[in-house]
Amino acid sequence: MPRNQTARWFFLGMGAFLFGILIVSSLLVFTNFKQLGNLAQVVRLVRAEYVQTVDSGRLVEGAIRGLVESLEDPYSIYLEPETFELFMEQVKGSFGGIGILVGYRNNDLTVVRPFEDTPAAEAGIRAGDVILAVDDKDTQELDLETAVMLMRGEVGSEVRLTIRRDGHSEPLVFEVMRRQIQVPTVEGELLEGNIGYVVISQFAENTGNELVYVLNRFERELRGLVLDLRDNPGGDLIAAVDVADLFIGEGPIVQVNYRSHQDETYTADKRQLGIPLVILVNQNSASASEIVAGAVKDAGVGILVGAKTYGKGVVQNVFPLNNGAGLKLTTARYLTPSGHDLHQKGIEPHIVVEDPGDFETDPQLDKALELLKAGNW
Repeated sequence: MPRNQTARWFFLGMGAFLFGILIVSSLLVFTNFKQLGNLAQVVRLVRAEYVQTVDSGRLVEGAIRGLVESLEDPYSIYLEPETFELFMEQVKGSFGGIGILVGYRNNDLTVVRPFEDTPAAEAGIRAGDVILAVDDKDTQELDLETAVMLMRGEVGSEVRLTIRRDGHSEPLVFEVMRRQIQVPTVEGELLEGNIGYVVISQFAENTGNELVYVLNRFERELRGLVLDLRDNPGGDLIAAVDVADLFIGEGPIVQVNYRSHQDETYTADKRQLGIPLVILVNQNSASASEIVAGAVKDAGVGILVGAKTYGKGVVQNVFPLNNGAGLKLTTARYLTPSGHDLHQKGIEPHIVVEDPGDFETDPQLDKALELLKAGNW
């Protein structure tokens, strides 16, 4: 290796190490000296005594990861550069993937539905399929976010899904090539009786505009609207505010309480669609979905039907780090307009209707249509 390149890598390594020491030194002022002294001692011992040479940057990354994990907050995560890039693509609604919506049903990672004109649909993957493994990873050992991340990756690469399907004695294996996926966060159709049915699968940057576009496609006057937020894991806070703003004429939509700076209240403007509204929710409706459901319930402008929501009432901000990595950190909690803290509690629907989970019948949607047709909203 040329001398100047060797020197470059040496100074980069030392820079990372000194940066770690700077973090430790800064924290000494505010926290227990002995504990951080132990951390500095462990770093010194590893560098001096460990059987193999350890990259200084790796030690700093390990310390950062351990610091975040010590919060014992499942929503605060250190994201390595590759994972951070995938995460940001997901937030923007575009990524290399296969085009399916999944959720856990009875501890099984289950396909809720494949999106049209995507690799998953073209490969023959169906709603109700249970994904046993993603490549060689057993899904019983994965949380939902990790499982979804594993199914995403570089455009043109393949992912292998092992699937259990009713009526088949042996698992089915699908080799699916990833493509650039533009997530259709909003889909809708006009049902009998001029009732609109709209599904929001997640909240991305443009979801509010997508919803307006779908509603404008319904040329005839709507008699009512079913907004389906079932299995919606959440997403962008501002997108949720934009959606709720369409239905709430005036007043608060959500309160965001921070520890580090001034609280915020997002409010609706005076414009309102003013149509009968039923929102479908279930145990997998989380975060931004609960912002919309909670705002509509508190404002009394719609009826919630289904099952109690997930109960994720905290807000994360994403901070890019210098090495291309990122930190997703819980920075606030949100309350519904009436001040209800739903974290780990969820939102109770007005009308509880259990989902049989057979993917053939939909009593929750049936109930919503019944209410709208009868004018009971």
